[in-house]
Amino acid sequence: MIRQETLRALSLTVPWNLFLLTAGGIILTFGLKCIAAPQDFVSGGLFGLSMLIVYGTDSMSIAAWYALLNIPVLLLGWFLLSRRFMLYTIYCIAVTSVAAELMTWEVDISDRTLAALTAGILSGVGSGIALRSLGSDGGLNIISLILHTRYNFSVGSFSIVFNAVLFLAALPIIQLDNVLYSMIIVYLTSHLMNFCMGLFNERKLILIISERHGDIARSIMTHLGRGCTVLHGQGAFTQRDRKVLLTAVHNIQLKRLEELVFLADPQAFMIIENSYQILGKGFSQRKQY
Repeated sequence: MIRQETLRALSLTVPWNLFLLTAGGIILTFGLKCIAAPQDFVSGGLFGLSMLIVYGTDSMSIAAWYALLNIPVLLLGWFLLSRRFMLYTIYCIAVTSVAAELMTWEVDISDRTLAALTAGILSGVGSGIALRSLGSDGGLNIISLILHTRYNFSVGSFSIVFNAVLFLAALPIIQLDNVLYSMIIVYLTSHLMNFCMGLFNERKLILIISERHGDIARSIMTHLGRGCTVLHGQGAFTQRDRKVLLTAVHNIQLKRLEELVFLADPQAFMIIENSYQILGKGFSQRKQY
């Protein structure tokens, strides 16, 4: 329990969050600037729009356009989202912009499919690492969060619409093959980002039906250090009132929980569900936007 509290306290420290934002920003930029850009691919979001502008106009650099396009978005977020979230986000945008300016080399990948896959993986991992902090990597994430917090608009919906328009605009500028490769990058980025954000956050939500619910509840609280909620149910066939235990545990505690339950009552009935995230004491803390 002490270890969990220590890790939770660490996740709120400034050095840890700056580390996540720095690592995520550099990995993201490397995938897009050194692998995707040399192939004339376009990523999603404002970084992708910056790439497209450079392809079409050959003016300034991707880093300069990315920093410029983020200015109005940052101003909007500054007034509508929390200052802590925005300060961390501004730092990540600065890291990404500087990294994009300094990374002048190209990774020579002759197979364009492998290049798209590699760029998408690095982009998704980098973005996911940044989003595990108390900030974000900026760009569309800020607008999506504003729409979500203000109007309950799905976070992913705005990105889908924006990227669809971006790829349509890219058709007259880059080859159709490159647009299709770019879609692979955006698809992988989205999935890897979600995977990284959910990594270590997945928990198990368990319902336990047993005549010995009291003994099981005490065992869970004593041996696992987890709380229980007693729900009142009724058997549909027998019409008997039943007590149902509701609890949540970390993945590594699941096997131990099974042993405790069936040791107390071999006839117990357990329902185990995956939970993407559980917020509250003993689990994750809510991220303030």
